Amino acid sequence: MGLTKSFMMAISSIISNKVRSLLTMLGIIIGIAAVIILVSLMNGLKARITGIFSDFGTTSLTVMIRSRATTKEVKPDEMYDFVEENPELFNYASPNISVSGELKRPDSGDDTISGSATGVSDDFNKMQNIKIAFGRFLSYADIKSKSRVAVIGSYEAVYFYDSCEYAIGQTMKINGTPYTIVGVIEESEDSEQASKDDVVYIPYTTAMQVSGTSVVSMYTVSAIDEDTVAAAKTKLEAFLAEKIGDSDYFNVTSLKSIIDQMTSMMGTMETVLVAIAGISLLVGGIGIMNIMLVSVSERTREIGIRKSLGAKHKHIMSQFVMESGVVSCIGGVLGILLGSGISILAGKLLDMNVAPSVGAIFLAFSVSVGIGVVFGFLPARKAAKLNPIDALRSD
Repeated sequence: MGLTKSFMMAISSIISNKVRSLLTMLGIIIGIAAVIILVSLMNGLKARITGIFSDFGTTSLTVMIRSRATTKEVKPDEMYDFVEENPELFNYASPNISVSGELKRPDSGDDTISGSATGVSDDFNKMQNIKIAFGRFLSYADIKSKSRVAVIGSYEAVYFYDSCEYAIGQTMKINGTPYTIVGVIEESEDSEQASKDDVVYIPYTTAMQVSGTSVVSMYTVSAIDEDTVAAAKTKLEAFLAEKIGDSDYFNVTSLKSIIDQMTSMMGTMETVLVAIAGISLLVGGIGIMNIMLVSVSERTREIGIRKSLGAKHKHIMSQFVMESGVVSCIGGVLGILLGSGISILAGKLLDMNVAPSVGAIFLAFSVSVGIGVVFGFLPARKAAKLNPIDALRSD
């Protein structure tokens, strides 16, 4: 008897016992669906987190310098000179000066926003992949002359001026000091408070002047590319150690290393969750084996008749292994459809770009087929070993 005949007999047996076959498949269906759902959601979550960090530039290095009793510091010109002296590792640098307070439109009465402005250099937009929708970003002339100009996010533009385009050339007060709006950043998400569109950038020289500080405690430095981030971080730490003297007073953080750590951690979590979900596949396999053993007991006379008519050991084996494999395959296909559907729905509900993982689907289906064959082997072996005379005497 060929494989085609065995397959047709397996399908016939499954159709004649629909409810039992469905219950047999249930463990496989749930296990496969769980694996696909978990892998797809974890991939979607990793992509979302990576995307969020990537918006800030994966080549960025953030330098934090803590205050100390001595007068040791890193001045902006010193940081710029350091970057220019190492063109094989770095391309841009920017001081970061935060100015907290109230944002207000001059003619809006008491209508204010509690927020902050960040003093940055004219290269900051290149480092952070900032796209300007209207107007321009800060210029070198703005930095040099300590101009009272600002580049704002779409949230401030819409809140105060009802339009991003109309905001250009208007005046906005920061802690009572008027600034001319020269640029509006392209909207990246729904413009609301505390979102990525809720930002105000002013020249760092102006920020130092209005905040009354002459010391920069935070810098953003950009490496040439992702491959040079590690070497750039080491070089920057050596420079800071030379300038500051004590590594306890400064810290260099790499966004790429943070992303790598989070990706690794989420990969470990994904493996653990898939392993837990895989337990249901094992339970499903045991369920298949139990049902197939029951099937062998119920079809003992049929087996006896077939063997008495010349069916060989391999024919009986192939029949029951094929039936077990077909049950598992159908369960796997149903599990894939269920898991894929739930993954897409969950992605929409969670506002994430979730797509069923092709790798997870292939792996899950392969495992389901393997489980059907492995757990169907024992019942098939038992059926093949039946003595035809004893089988014919069975009731």
